Amino acid sequence: MLEKFRGGQFARVCVLGHSIPFYIRHAANLKYDGLWLDLEHRAMSDQEVRHLLALCHYNDIDCMVRPPTVERTQLYRYLEDGATGFMIPFISSAADARHVVESVKFPPLGNRGFDGAGLDADYGLESGRSVSAFTTEANEQTFIVAQIETPEALMNIDEIAAVPGIDCLFIGPGDLSLRLSVSEDPTKVSLADAVVRVAGAARRNSKVWGMAVASVEAVTQYAQMGAQILPWGSDFWLTKVLEERSRELDEILKGTPTTGLRKEP
Repeated sequence: MLEKFRGGQFARVCVLGHSIPFYIRHAANLKYDGLWLDLEHRAMSDQEVRHLLALCHYNDIDCMVRPPTVERTQLYRYLEDGATGFMIPFISSAADARHVVESVKFPPLGNRGFDGAGLDADYGLESGRSVSAFTTEANEQTFIVAQIETPEALMNIDEIAAVPGIDCLFIGPGDLSLRLSVSEDPTKVSLADAVVRVAGAARRNSKVWGMAVASVEAVTQYAQMGAQILPWGSDFWLTKVLEERSRELDEILKGTPTTGLRKEP
């Protein structure tokens, strides 16, 4: 994902909210660059998360974790277990953004604790490298996506975008629309206005931007506006397969005798 971001290209990202191992392999095979693992709204055990992160690592697809907490040690444990980046909900100020950078980046960018025994260090097999080489590479190869979901975030958007270590501004349209609709600010903006503001702040600060989308038309629209991450594809869409198979069965069974194998006496 970072290679695409830094090259000005579109990063293909899909969404996973359940422990479905085959989904990761197929996403990697279908040229996705990253997988958004949603742990904010989906509950998984630590063991399940470690398993999924390892599968992403060994299938060479980035895993962007949306965590259920911004507690410092819990955040960087995801990196130690193989995550390559974060999508952090409800970043509403530069202080919020700096807290995340401080938690997940090693000095001099942040204050992440050093271990060197996790999957990110090949379970200690990279111990021959200097600490500074490892931490420098870790800082360069991990990323932070800040979710813009509140009116306060829009007010502070340039300050958030300017925080070193923040790579991407990502609009959460559901939460942002909800909060804009109940805002008492007489000058409140529309979601469309918010998108323009976020895209402008990203451009001014040389950052990437994107948002959650629900239609091909939206993907097309925002990609043409310069968005580099518009997650498309989710494990919930597997239900579409059941819908299609059910419709097929409706057609197949139409006019078919409904009596079972039991014969009348």
